[in-house]
Amino acid sequence: MSTVIVNGKTMQTTHQTVQLLVNELSLSAGRYAVEVNGELVPKSQLDQTPIKEGMVIEVVQAVGGG
Repeated sequence: MSTVIVNGKTMQTTHQTVQLLVNELSLSAGRYAVEVNGELVPKSQLDQTPIKEGMVIEVVQAVGGG
């Protein structure tokens, strides 16, 4: 189990990749971007990005408005 920070909240996870964690938290709906430890990670690489202890993950959802 790893302790990570997701959108400012500390949590524990047993997931092996960032994509699995993002999916579990229902943060992968619509248009979104993921930053890991301050670096933008392309969606195509999220399933290859392993969860590591202390990792900081920020998920931003795109919203429309006008």
